[in-house]
Amino acid sequence: MNQTAYIGRFAPSPTGPLHMGSLVAAMASYLDARMHQGTWLVRIEDIDEARTVPGADEAILQCLQAFGMRWDGEVVWQSRRKALYEAAFARLGGHAYACGCTRREIADSRIGVASDGAAVYPGTCRNGLMEGKAARAYRLRIADDCRIGFVDRWQGEVSQHLPSEAGDFVLRRADGFWAYQLAVVVDDADQRVTDIVRGADLLDSTPRQIYLQRLLGAPTPRYLHVPVVTNAAGEKLSKQTGALALDVAKPLPELVRAAATLELPMNGGVGTVEQFWQAALHGWRRRFGD
Repeated sequence: MNQTAYIGRFAPSPTGPLHMGSLVAAMASYLDARMHQGTWLVRIEDIDEARTVPGADEAILQCLQAFGMRWDGEVVWQSRRKALYEAAFARLGGHAYACGCTRREIADSRIGVASDGAAVYPGTCRNGLMEGKAARAYRLRIADDCRIGFVDRWQGEVSQHLPSEAGDFVLRRADGFWAYQLAVVVDDADQRVTDIVRGADLLDSTPRQIYLQRLLGAPTPRYLHVPVVTNAAGEKLSKQTGALALDVAKPLPELVRAAATLELPMNGGVGTVEQFWQAALHGWRRRFGD
């Protein structure tokens, strides 16, 4: 890959302050961009406006700066890019269809559970809405025998049979908000992202995104999914599982802990944030240098 062409991104959701799991993902994406002498973008993924916490976006940006991460270019907010999602949805044409099913009806179908824990959609509305049903959500029609495979730079070969493991997934939700899968594909294409480095909790979403990329004529980036941080109970560390906010006043210990999670080979001790990033970049090169 031409190093000057590298464009990476960190895309947090402003549902609260950054925690250790967020820092690990941010650190990995930042180091990979810097290793390739590329561009590192920050995108605020606030498309789910019902979950957005006022002021969380600015707190996230301040936290990144306090931890020594400097982004390139302007920060963008998904909530200001709805016209792009509308245009992409229109381009999908007959690949998208209206769905009048409720969550309970989908769960009761018992066709299966997707890799992300959601019920696999049984295709009830594929051939049109049932009598008496009104459109609630809009879904993407998946080809009957579609298997998506790719090579992840950390996880190795990944393959997913979309019809049975994901089903026809939502593009526009019943509450009117654009779904994550559509928004992220449109944003990555619009920002010309070449490399996506993020947590492994999103690994199972990647085949859906690749499928959308192909339908929209967008290039497929390279992917690297880092291990997720877990709590004492083995649950993914998140705001819902009691993740503590990062200590902005003491960034160095937090950075060192995140580097250990990423299994970065660090030579010697570091006394400052600047020294940490020098050592961390060296360690990332040893692990992932092309």
